[in-house]
Amino acid sequence: MKWVSPTKLGVAGAGGEAKAVLFKSKLKWVGLFGLVLSAFSLFTHFLLARYSVGVTVSEYKSSITIFSWRPIFENANFPTALPATLHRRLWAPLKHLESIHPYANPRANYVALPPRANRFIFVRIRGGFHEIRNSICDVVVVARLLNATLVIPEIQSTTSSKGISTEFKSFAYLYSEDQFMTALVKDIRVVKTLPKDLKGARRKKEIPSFKVPNTASPHFYLHHVLPVLNQHSVVELVVPDGGCLQALLPPHLEEYQRLRCRVAFHALKFREDVQELATKILYRLRSSGRPFIAYDPGMTRDALAYHGCAELFQDVHTELIQHKRAWMIKRGIVKGNLTVDSAEQRLSGLCPLMPEEIGILLRAYGYSWDTVIYVSGGEVFGGQKKLIPLHAMFENVVDRTSLSMMWELDRMYGREANLVDKPKASPPLKEEKKPDSWKTSGPRPRPLPPPPARAKYPYNIEGWWGWVAESDNEPESTVIELRTNAHKLLWEAIDYTICVEADVFVPGFDRDGRGNPNFASLVMGHRLYQAAASKTFRIDRKEIGKLLEDIREHLYQANHTWITSVRRHLRRNLVNGLKDELTRSKRLTFLSFPVPECSCSGGRRPTSEVSVNASSPSAHQPLHDVLAAMPQCPSWMDINTTSTPRDMESEEDDVYEDDPDDSPDAALLFRQGGDSNEGGVEMSNKEETQMDDQEELEGGER
Repeated sequence: MKWVSPTKLGVAGAGGEAKAVLFKSKLKWVGLFGLVLSAFSLFTHFLLARYSVGVTVSEYKSSITIFSWRPIFENANFPTALPATLHRRLWAPLKHLESIHPYANPRANYVALPPRANRFIFVRIRGGFHEIRNSICDVVVVARLLNATLVIPEIQSTTSSKGISTEFKSFAYLYSEDQFMTALVKDIRVVKTLPKDLKGARRKKEIPSFKVPNTASPHFYLHHVLPVLNQHSVVELVVPDGGCLQALLPPHLEEYQRLRCRVAFHALKFREDVQELATKILYRLRSSGRPFIAYDPGMTRDALAYHGCAELFQDVHTELIQHKRAWMIKRGIVKGNLTVDSAEQRLSGLCPLMPEEIGILLRAYGYSWDTVIYVSGGEVFGGQKKLIPLHAMFENVVDRTSLSMMWELDRMYGREANLVDKPKASPPLKEEKKPDSWKTSGPRPRPLPPPPARAKYPYNIEGWWGWVAESDNEPESTVIELRTNAHKLLWEAIDYTICVEADVFVPGFDRDGRGNPNFASLVMGHRLYQAAASKTFRIDRKEIGKLLEDIREHLYQANHTWITSVRRHLRRNLVNGLKDELTRSKRLTFLSFPVPECSCSGGRRPTSEVSVNASSPSAHQPLHDVLAAMPQCPSWMDINTTSTPRDMESEEDDVYEDDPDDSPDAALLFRQGGDSNEGGVEMSNKEETQMDDQEELEGGER
């Protein structure tokens, strides 16, 4: 045996351990290098997928719909410029109406405020946002007519709700009291509360009260209300129907119509924090530097029930609408049958256009998939499910919830107490007395156990409509629902501001649950007063319903003829739709068409251009007479309305003639994705050799 030195043995063992450690460290470096290489490869693939403009990526993009519930403003490939013709057709104001300017100031025959009279009018207003706004304008006119002091109206939608913030009460919950009083100081006298002696009489219900319909005439107030007012020094008006004075007043009361405009468009300002949030949302909408469309669906349960549109829905919502219609028939609001042919109502233009149909019309008109669309409305009956097709056709569909933070909304609501609905106490069970024969009878077999309770699935009972699955009677509103109804006033105040300021406004429906003009009609009237030339689509639902019915089986495969018809209708009704508003809406609500009483004409007068067809000018004669009778604006108004004849001619061609840029390629405007089942609208593939501006003109995308 050979002897080995211990020292050498230790050195050899240490060398082996060093080699093992070195080998492990090499493995770590190799693994780290592999991870870095993998990360770099993934990053490279993401860059290629993001910025590649090859044919393969283009074909991939054209076969799917990018679905998003949030605005895609960041890192979006928005076109920097549009062809002039396309931009004018989609976004430019209408030159035919640029000569109309707001002018609601009193004219020469407006008498000064009469001497102070110790008479007061106290008003209680019921209804939603548009009904409150109409009613306030009417009660101001009534106070002026009776030479009485107006107590700031009480809004029942808020005062009857429990749990709203104590910081706001009644009128101040929605509007600014100080602005209201300051703006009307030259028209009527306004106070915040009744004198102490009259307050006591009101508590004791000793004040004479009138429940006034929205068709009440000046004669009614002068011969029925005024004598009572002179006798008791105060009267109470209850306004339940969205107004307390007829829309069309006699010619000698034209100044009272202008007073309505001063109230609606100048005195009624939303309270500061509501206006501030609306301004923030408007700023966020315009932060991308692009114009946007405001769309109001108008799909409320009351409106659908009133007009018999229950069959537009295919689920439990149909039963809810029918239940509401039965309730309306029982109370005399609706005169007709419970069951109505909704298809016939749709073809007659009496039902709202679905969001899917609005999306198809906008795509046919030329708006691309990345157009920003703001959806307004405190309630879209049917929920977000009805908005899915619109989201599939347009990526940037937003609303107030997606453009504001929860804390911003909470701050607008103020400090509200936590509400807990108290469960209703069930009546005590009465013990049934058994007959004596049961007690004396012999032994009986044991009864079978009761069957198990039917499973209640969450989707059958959750939501405010869950009672339909269990009961035939609609339950009373909970305190949480009452608070939500009060919040809807604030939501619609925000939406109203944004819709008025939008570049384009599209109404889905213009009637409420009583057949009167609704929120969208007020918006269109405000836009007509503030900026008459702003682009507002006044859709003839009867004609559009027939066009949609023609391609109902293949909505996403429209041909060139159909697209041309839709574009011609939408372009012409930008101006001609005013005739329908004049003859149909103004007689119900003056604020839906405050022209010509609250406007003036500056520069080129709108005369013969409003007539579309020279062979039948009588069809548009009412509108022609209204615009021709408009007075000239005063000299102190600095109005710059210079426009060259060439611009007028091009605008004339753009609105009234067929689009010269329509080509046979428009027949492929819509295409249903072959492998996609998301229900979206896809644009047809264009040949790479086509000109970019021609693609834009046809609504195509690359």
